[in-house]
Amino acid sequence: MTINVYTEQTPNPATMKFMVNKLLINGSEDFATKESAEHSPFAKELFKFNFVNGVFFASNFVTITKTEDAEWADIEPILKEFVKGAVESEYKIKEETDETAPAFTGTDIEIKIQQILHDYVRPAVEQDGGAISYKSFDEGVVTVELRGSCSGCPSSTITLKSGIQNLLQRMVPEVKEVVSEAL
Repeated sequence: MTINVYTEQTPNPATMKFMVNKLLINGSEDFATKESAEHSPFAKELFKFNFVNGVFFASNFVTITKTEDAEWADIEPILKEFVKGAVESEYKIKEETDETAPAFTGTDIEIKIQQILHDYVRPAVEQDGGAISYKSFDEGVVTVELRGSCSGCPSSTITLKSGIQNLLQRMVPEVKEVVSEAL
């Protein structure tokens, strides 16, 4: 199979989404630091580029966060070529391969919130090169964690309040607010 790589801009100017025509991972993996990539051969190699500041994988893409001093025009072709080679060489995203379906836990309301985030919000957030995960529900407040291109994105507050919060409030009346946990 010939691997094709193309890029998409994300709402976060510091990140670029590198799409491939092959499933890379079921779910997502976030490597916000070089140290966190220790058990990911793919991410570990990406962090060897001094202009890579973060790596996030989901389905058929890798979102790469660049350092402030790097310009996409200079580094995008280098990263495209690297991603193509890494996928062709079947670099592993994580060493252990214990994939399971998402397990939702908690009260009925918490399970419903997690299911909505998984079914409706996650696919939309992934389209922008990011990921969202449920953290908690306490006294009407849903706490989530935004990763990938969503982490530090100027648009994430609008997405959180106008999109996710409105959706959850419509579908789960007990939800009063949605907040993001700082990374």
